[in-house]
Amino acid sequence: MTSIRSPQQLGRALRLARKQLGLTQPRLALAAGVGVRFIVELEAGKPTLRLENVLRVIDALGGEVQLSGLPSAASDDQREDDSHGA
Repeated sequence: MTSIRSPQQLGRALRLARKQLGLTQPRLALAAGVGVRFIVELEAGKPTLRLENVLRVIDALGGEVQLSGLPSAASDDQREDDSHGA
């Protein structure tokens, strides 16, 4: 698992994954449904990119986002479900 703490670290990790998979930026953009410029900016560590598209790129590379060190989201989901039923 890769620990990411900055947009630049995320960009480097995704660029490395893309290259290891033998994908060009245009091919990854097509697979993720984003523009090539988005891939370029993401790999450069631009901090203001749309999260939805970042997640699409991660998914297209076969990855997933996992959070650690935070309270479990499952317990929050359960509380939300309970409050909506009341």
